[in-house]
Amino acid sequence: MKIVLAYSGGLDTSVIVKWLKETYDADIITFAADVGQEEELKGLDKKAKATGASKHYTLDLVEEFAKDFIFPMVRANAIYEGQYYLGTSIARPLIAKAQVEIAKKEKADTVAHGATGKGNDQCRFELTYMALAPDLKIIAPWKMDEYRELFPGRAEMIAYCQKHKIPVEASLKKPYSMDRNLLHISYEAGFLEDPWVDPTTPEHKKMYKLTVSPEDAPNKPEYVELDFVKGDCVAVNGKKMTPGNVMKTLNKLAGKHGIGRVDIVENRFVGMKSRGVYETPGGTILIHGHRQIETLTMDRDLMHLRDSLIPKYAELIYNGFWYAPERECLQAFIDKSQEFVTGTVRLKLYKGSITTCGRKSKYSMYDENIASMEGVKSWYNQNDATGFIRLNGLRLRARAKSQGAPKYPKSKGL
Repeated sequence: MKIVLAYSGGLDTSVIVKWLKETYDADIITFAADVGQEEELKGLDKKAKATGASKHYTLDLVEEFAKDFIFPMVRANAIYEGQYYLGTSIARPLIAKAQVEIAKKEKADTVAHGATGKGNDQCRFELTYMALAPDLKIIAPWKMDEYRELFPGRAEMIAYCQKHKIPVEASLKKPYSMDRNLLHISYEAGFLEDPWVDPTTPEHKKMYKLTVSPEDAPNKPEYVELDFVKGDCVAVNGKKMTPGNVMKTLNKLAGKHGIGRVDIVENRFVGMKSRGVYETPGGTILIHGHRQIETLTMDRDLMHLRDSLIPKYAELIYNGFWYAPERECLQAFIDKSQEFVTGTVRLKLYKGSITTCGRKSKYSMYDENIASMEGVKSWYNQNDATGFIRLNGLRLRARAKSQGAPKYPKSKGL
């Protein structure tokens, strides 16, 4: 038996390496993905092998993450439940894809992960495995009774590491859990499980890693220009950049001005509600700017149709269906809608806010002559509006004549 394990080197996966080795007498190959988390990934090879792995992979997936996952999602303006920018959700299908590729290369018959049975990540990992390599066996220790009985809590896991001399930096006092990548960082569990707790108070100030508090942001606003081509940001302040560098640059800019913090209670795929605090600095700027170019260049009904699909598209990503046929078809439609979403937007960043200060495009559908209220001549004839409104009001008049006008309380004073 050969198992490829998604591995971070933290407490959970360090324990799982040893447990898998002992339980299945298997050949364990570990895999860590660099998706921009900026955590120390050096030394994982040595640590994994010392824990029981026969081989280790650390892959740099930063540019692939930005180009093939973040940017396609931005083209859709995808935000889950109107608040969550899908930072963790969109990274998992990439990590699982790379894990499957390693399994195929190593001729492994099994993949494993350390996600719990209560969260969304189990869905995202396992649905990707099933979509890309349906014959692979899947081991998820946290969903196995024997594993949870052995490790009911962190104390038992730490004791297990001490017994087996597994080096881990972990303590029993963990105020919250974190997950970071190029798009965001999330904070959950611990004191955040109480949805009434305020994480912005001085005692919790150090929790945030990517953004300053808006109160502590500079007192002077900063302007930034973003250039888009077919829905993708290709330059910041006139400087051409790769997708990965666009994200890194915008993360620093937004973080400096306290932009991108959200505190939400979301609906998990498995059914429960969960409170999470997120920092998505660069992504918040990117989606805001992208929308501004769309307002200038996209046909009205096309935009409204695409916008009607955003909740479904975002839900598919959140639930783990990146590799499902319906997401792929939606993506084809979304990408077609971006054909003329090209131009430049100017934004002002100030104390947690983003203000649009200008937008331009060679494909702009905005006609100053038509929009002008100053009597400028154009090919728009205001007389046409009379018939337009009359026809649209036909059904309303028919209803009032045949069934009576709708009844509402009279306005005060009448």
